[in-house]
Order: sequence, then structure tokens, then C-alpha cells
Amino acid sequence: MRVVVVGASGNVGTAVLRRLAADETVTSLVAVARRTPRRPPPAPYDAATWVACDVGADDEAATVTTLADACAGADAVVHLAWAIQPSHDRQRLRATNVVGSRRVLAAAARAGVPHVVVMSSVGAYAPSPGDEPRDESWPTDGVRSSSYSVDKAAVERLLDETEATTDLVVARLRPALVFQRAAGAEQSRYFLGPLVPTRLLDGEVPVLPWPRGLRLQAVHADDLADAVREAVVRQVRGAFNLAGPGVVRGPDVAALVSRARLREVPPAAARAALWSAWHARVAPVGPGWLDMGMSAPLLDTGRAERELAWRPARSGVEAVHEAVRGMASGAGTASPPLRGRHV
Repeated sequence: MRVVVVGASGNVGTAVLRRLAADETVTSLVAVARRTPRRPPPAPYDAATWVACDVGADDEAATVTTLADACAGADAVVHLAWAIQPSHDRQRLRATNVVGSRRVLAAAARAGVPHVVVMSSVGAYAPSPGDEPRDESWPTDGVRSSSYSVDKAAVERLLDETEATTDLVVARLRPALVFQRAAGAEQSRYFLGPLVPTRLLDGEVPVLPWPRGLRLQAVHADDLADAVREAVVRQVRGAFNLAGPGVVRGPDVAALVSRARLREVPPAAARAALWSAWHARVAPVGPGWLDMGMSAPLLDTGRAERELAWRPARSGVEAVHEAVRGMASGAGTASPPLRGRHV
């Protein structure tokens, strides 16, 4: 199979390249990214032929042409490109996330690609703050106060339109939070910012403030890459929830980063503090992320287990543990988005 991975240099893209490079079914890999690894690229980036393309660039015709050329002869396109920063530039985020996704789909259709696997998210779902697991039929209306969620929901509508108007077979993967050690430095930059002393995360945080009622799910990037591989090779269609076993709660995180006690805080107070810090450009992400975390549904992953034979090797807590250790050490890779703290 010839597979094109759009957004191949990031957290998920790196794991997907690792997985597909080791798969005998995949005989040719093309990697598309705005920023490509240094030359010659080390593993796993050396497994692919690289094409530089910013899916959110101003020149739409040129961008779609570049993408269509990259997709020529492909059996499947895996679309992972997504922007979280700069969080204050809403227009730029939408250009990459929504407009860019539309361009990838248009390019795949133009090139005659039969199958597209798109990385959606738990963030696409409408609020469901209880602990009842939700399957893929839960509405993908998003959380209005979260730009990330709004864009994920908008892409879901694009996928609906694509399925109605083209012959593309579309698979939608909806993972929980995605972590791996190698993305530690990147996730520190994206979510914590330069003022948070990440070295303290190695068990020396004196106290962990935690919004009361916040619970999360997580999936290791390598387990998610296994699901991508299965979706590509099996040429499946439809939506698939993906999360590691278990639910991550405040005490679980406190046990990883703190030798002191967990301090639960009212969600409204946590939101107000985050709003102020984001507007002061101290925090890199805004309160919409907290809103999404407080209201996102817990994922029922039964369909992926049945139809993709998906069995994650790590629990959600184990994935978070890797992320915390990666943040503490400034871990990274040779990919520009995943550069380590000491690079």
C-alpha cells in the first residue's frame, strides 16, 4: 500500500510513521508537513518521502495542487494536521484546522484516493459531563467556548459533506488526549508555557490544584498509531472512539507529580484564573480547554475493539505518566514541532 500522512511531523504523526514504517503491508510512505525534519532525517522520519506544504497557506489553488500531487497513486491518506497555537490568533487556527482539512479532502478526491482516515477528537462531541460512557452516536456539536472543539465539530460537518458528495471512504478516529514521552517538550510549550518550572513535575510539585469534578481519558500515541494502521489496512469507514483503559482523575495525576496533597478548587475559580492568565499571555491556552475537559464525554471504545481488533497496551494513567516524565525532562525528537527543550 502507498500511504500519505498529512501532518506527519507532530505528536501523532511521529507515532504513525513509526508504526507504518514497521508494517510490511505499507510499501510506500509520503509525509506532508509545514515544517519537515532536518536532512537527512533520522528514524522514524527517514521511512518517508517528505513534501513541504502548509495546508492553511493563503494560496488555496497552489496548496490543493501540492497536496493532490503528493496524494497521487495513494491507497489511503491519513489526515493529522492540526494547530493549537497561536491560541490568540483565531483566524490562523481556523485556516489550518478547518480550511486546511477541506483542502486535504479536496486534494484526495482530485487525486482519486479511495480512502481517507481523519483524526477527529473527543473534543468534537457535545457536552456529557457525567461518567456514562458514550459511543460514536453521541452528537458531534462540540463545546462552544472552546475553539479547538468548535473546529473539530466543523471538520465533522466537512466529513459529512465529503461522504455525501464524493466517492471517498472516510474513517473518523476520535481519540482522547494523546500522550507520549517524546512529545513532552512540545506539550509543555503548548499547554504550560515558559513560566511553569517543568522540572518540578518530576515528583516535586508541592501541591496540585485540580478543578473539582474534572476527569479525563488518555491514549498513548503508539496505541493510537496501532488504530490508524488498522483503519488504513482494513479500509474501514465511520467513527471510532479511542482511549486507554481507565479514567484519569486528580489523585492519579497528583501521585505522578506531587509528594504533597491534592487541592481541589471550584471549576469557576479555576476558569477565572485561566482566563486572566491567558488574556495576560501568561498561559498558552485559554479557558475553553477547561470547559471542554469538564464537559467532554467518557468514550466507549467498543467499536474499535470489535472492528479494528484494537487492544491498547497502556492505560490512560500510564500514558499521562509518560507525558509527565517527558515534560519534566524536556523530551523531544528531530522533528521541528517536537524539538526537545535542550535543542
